[in-house]
Amino acid sequence: MIEGQEDVTWEHWVALARACEEHGLEGLFRSDHYTSVFDIEDRGSLDAWTTLAALATLTERIRLGTLVSPATFRHPSLLAKAVVTADHVSGGRVELGIGAGWHRREHAAYGFPFPETGERMDLLTEQIEIVHRQWREDELTFEGRHYRLDAVRALPKPLQDPHPPLIVGGHAGPRSVALAARWADEYNVFSSTPEECAEMRARVAEAWDREGRDELVFSLMTGCVVGRDAAEVDERIAAVQRVQGVAPDPATFRPQHPAWVVGTVEEVVERLRALEEAGVARVMLQHLAHDDLEMVALLGDEVVPAVA
Repeated sequence: MIEGQEDVTWEHWVALARACEEHGLEGLFRSDHYTSVFDIEDRGSLDAWTTLAALATLTERIRLGTLVSPATFRHPSLLAKAVVTADHVSGGRVELGIGAGWHRREHAAYGFPFPETGERMDLLTEQIEIVHRQWREDELTFEGRHYRLDAVRALPKPLQDPHPPLIVGGHAGPRSVALAARWADEYNVFSSTPEECAEMRARVAEAWDREGRDELVFSLMTGCVVGRDAAEVDERIAAVQRVQGVAPDPATFRPQHPAWVVGTVEEVVERLRALEEAGVARVMLQHLAHDDLEMVALLGDEVVPAVA
């Protein structure tokens, strides 16, 4: 899981995708932001869905997706079409994570409206229904408060059957959970401990049960630092802190980030197993020091086989 808005260049993306393929990781996900979430003004960002479609031409195996695309950035018909395009380019390997959006500054900078939370949730509610139905229905007419579609016949349909996985991101609040239970294939939470994950998963499972659904996929996106020994872990923590825009001080990092997956291979494997016991089906490991391909290799070569 790469934070693309922190100056990840096309050359970085190509190297990361190839490293994921070569070293056996399941997929490469990215954020969908246009400005640095650490408010560092000279960092750039390539657009999420055009980047993923381009990476699809250079890869053969890994899954590709967003965590998460804000409902405020794109009209839902455009978003649905972009995902279908990437689905065809990739041969059926893309996933859409979608959320309400949160980073006020980038909305102001790029001229995107940023209504209050309740209205953003209204936008998200309509968007998820439109995207889901546009992928599946032969002809879609939709009349909502924010969007109107008139007998759209959206072709081609996705390659994936029945459609690309749809992931809703949130903090297991009642509204996002109910929305996900109706339309989504997966619920993803951010930067949470195993204990917090277990509590949130229980709330999500209740909503799934109310909708008469089974096969809940509950996932986590959280930061990760792994090294072969303590010294290497500290070196990588310092690199992450530089990306975050703070002075490197590895001694303060773990207390400040209790939900991160941090440590040697053995420590990281132990944490991932604890998350699995808490009901987490998969973990998207946020790799902030994106130019460190050796850590990608270490995850793939040593962590993945240990938890497979």
